[in-house]
Amino acid sequence: MRQLNPYISFNGQCEEAFNFYKSVFGGEFRGIMRWSDNPQCEGMADDEKNGVMHVALEVGDSVIMGSDSVKSMGEVTEGTNFQIAITPDSREDADRLYAGLSEGGTAMMPMGDQFWGDYFGALKDKFGIQWMLNYSERGSSNG
Repeated sequence: MRQLNPYISFNGQCEEAFNFYKSVFGGEFRGIMRWSDNPQCEGMADDEKNGVMHVALEVGDSVIMGSDSVKSMGEVTEGTNFQIAITPDSREDADRLYAGLSEGGTAMMPMGDQFWGDYFGALKDKFGIQWMLNYSERGSSNG
């Protein structure tokens, strides 16, 4: 089975964001690498070396990954180039995830029954990342 793994770039908040996501979803980091771990980054500015070069967090059967963008790569525009879609296990799970992710963020569409028959909501978290939650009583709804 193929799996889509969203990759999120941050302007220096990657570690804080992924610790937040871990507090909401649970799961474990598959590891965290710093820019200073990369021997090709010896000439990097000292303030960037402690940034996250790569992190992966297991969320159920999926994985989300992220990194800090270094100044030489340019600034990233938070939350405008993608959304992350999640299929919760139940309405209660959808409500719990929505409440956790929306803490300090912006509710775009509260969880509710939709015309296509699913329970759906959308939000932007406190890091500017956009999330969509879609629970289907008919089973998996990944499309």
